[in-house]
Amino acid sequence: MKTIKFLTVSVLALFFSIGVYSQDHSMHMATKTESFKVSGKCGMCKSRIEKAAKIEGVTKAEWDADKQLITITYMLNMVKIDDIQKKIAAVGHDTEKFKADDKIYDKLPGCCKYRKK
Repeated sequence: MKTIKFLTVSVLALFFSIGVYSQDHSMHMATKTESFKVSGKCGMCKSRIEKAAKIEGVTKAEWDADKQLITITYMLNMVKIDDIQKKIAAVGHDTEKFKADDKIYDKLPGCCKYRKK
């Protein structure tokens, strides 16, 4: 009888610890969705912007050319929104916080040039 009680308590403790781990683990994997302005013009811009935004920890990146807006879903514990914006600026596209380097911008194809002279 003591063995049955011990096994029952052990199994319950195991299930309880798995449940606590799952809740704790999911809290660390929390995601957030944010949007911010990114300058660009065409389909090539869209590909370049979305590819640059998909750094480790980003689960979704979608740029809307008409609105000049990118929507990012990312894991809070893995990435900061500024890091994403820096990566996008590094490939030649201005964001709300970071301007692309002129040398990189100048290398963009003509159809991708969005700055007014």
